Amino acid sequence: MFSGLSGARRSRPTKHGVSYFIKYALNSVSILMQLEGIDHVALGVRDVERSAKWYIEVLGFERFHEGAWNGVPTFIGRGNTGIALFPGSPDATSTPSTRGEIRMLHLAFRADRENFLAAQRELEKRGIKFEFSDHEISHSIYFRDPDGHQLEITTYELEQQT
Repeated sequence: MFSGLSGARRSRPTKHGVSYFIKYALNSVSILMQLEGIDHVALGVRDVERSAKWYIEVLGFERFHEGAWNGVPTFIGRGNTGIALFPGSPDATSTPSTRGEIRMLHLAFRADRENFLAAQRELEKRGIKFEFSDHEISHSIYFRDPDGHQLEITTYELEQQT
């Protein structure tokens, strides 16, 4: 029990009791890794080229790793954010996600206030319906890609109250 933990003892706990022993053992564990962030999210889509074009034209993404893996998956993204598009069945149906389900509910992108407002104008111009939500600490808009994946653009830069 607790072998390999720095500072852990295999002997019987002293007068401090078991909770002290466990706390001492767990507090001495060092962090084994430090992750940098999410590299990409993988999405199944009906038509990879149509989806890539949509993300490039609507969200300003670009292609990553062109020519790799014979195009499967197709990587698109912006900055450090990537999406891997995998071909699904062309006749597959998409079901809207709800909070009660055990699956990814939506994919959220962060923007500053200026680009959050620009995104709303761009979606309106393209006829893409979206819903605004005030989360008190952030503002978000929610909309769907051509395959029904729910997307969010959020900003933590709220309007100044004067």
